[in-house]
Amino acid sequence: MTRRADRIDVRPITEAELADWNRALNTGFLREPTTGPEALEGRRRQFVPGRLLGAFDAGRCVATFRSFAQEVTAVGGAPVPADAISNVTVSPTHRRRGLLTRMMTADLAAAKERGDVVATLIAAEYPIYGRYGFGPAAWMSEWTIDVPRTGLDPRWAGPRDGGRIDLVDAEDVRELGPELHGRLRRAQPGAVSRDGLWWQLNTGAVRFDSSWTEPFYAVYRSASGEVEGLVSYEADDAWGDAKQPLNTATVNWLIGVTPAAERALWHYLCSIDWIVRVKSGARAPDDLLPFFLPDPRAARITTQADWLWVRILDVVRALEARTYGGAGVLVLEVVDEDGVAGGRFRLEAAPDGASCTPTAGSAHLALPVGELATLWLGDESAVRLAALGRVREERAGAARQADALLRTSRRPWCPDLF
Repeated sequence: MTRRADRIDVRPITEAELADWNRALNTGFLREPTTGPEALEGRRRQFVPGRLLGAFDAGRCVATFRSFAQEVTAVGGAPVPADAISNVTVSPTHRRRGLLTRMMTADLAAAKERGDVVATLIAAEYPIYGRYGFGPAAWMSEWTIDVPRTGLDPRWAGPRDGGRIDLVDAEDVRELGPELHGRLRRAQPGAVSRDGLWWQLNTGAVRFDSSWTEPFYAVYRSASGEVEGLVSYEADDAWGDAKQPLNTATVNWLIGVTPAAERALWHYLCSIDWIVRVKSGARAPDDLLPFFLPDPRAARITTQADWLWVRILDVVRALEARTYGGAGVLVLEVVDEDGVAGGRFRLEAAPDGASCTPTAGSAHLALPVGELATLWLGDESAVRLAALGRVREERAGAARQADALLRTSRRPWCPDLF
């Protein structure tokens, strides 16, 4: 007897099926199911044959999955080819039928065959992706700044370091942004690439729906005139009793390639007339933001959560791509229940480079592939994971040695939601 789940067809969609696929996507994310031609035109810009998967029951799309080419920055600045996963949904009528597993299995197999080193995603729910070998590799924090409490000079009229801030338009952002973001990405482990479509979508040149609201954009130039910072932000219209302004500025994204640029842009946001609160958007968990303020307590964390999840597809290339703060040898027993990247590997690391090779030698540390992903960008501690029973020492002191090699002085961060 054929089960109903077996009759559901999981396959790459055609461009002609985008409207049905997009309706299923919106249903899964609890958005208005049917969208207009503007949204479909935006989706067509993202269409790459074979990279959008759908599950079809009696001809109706009931699950969605999209992947696209990406680069993620490893520790040390090397760009690593990644399979970025997004738009994952299963309609509420078709849960618990293995549809996500079928789509994920097909996509990761294709990514492995293409030669991608890792897969990446931003997880809407924590429990889902660990079973597919993903681990949380970079976290984020969001601050809300109480502007009157900051202690900043209310007469602040611009940077005092010789730099300047100017308002710019979307066209300027599309011109200046890619190069500036490239500088940030090369210096920030966990950052991911942005293609031309990203800049079009985030400046309104391409729109998924009619709800787009044009933000404000400001640029910071150093005393030498070099562009070192950009911010996109919006403001609400809130007033209290006796005509007191209670407006909030919400940051969509902020790029600063120097501390001076970041400081100037945060001070600028806090100096805007009528703004009494600034919401930072997703920032690095060890962001300098609070300490740019005379009173750091004026910035309180309102969100702190896992952000970028990573799935290792090629252990050798992943470990050789990054740099290490010290020298040492570590033999890892990597357990991968899906058979994608498991095995025993000998890592020989030094500040000037590393080699990783399969080995039959005795393991020092045994861990699931998802825990290796959690350690790869340098944020998590193997000692902590051992205390939680998530990695196992096969040689005394191996977890501490792993920390000495893998951990970083600044925490990784992915500035993007994708």
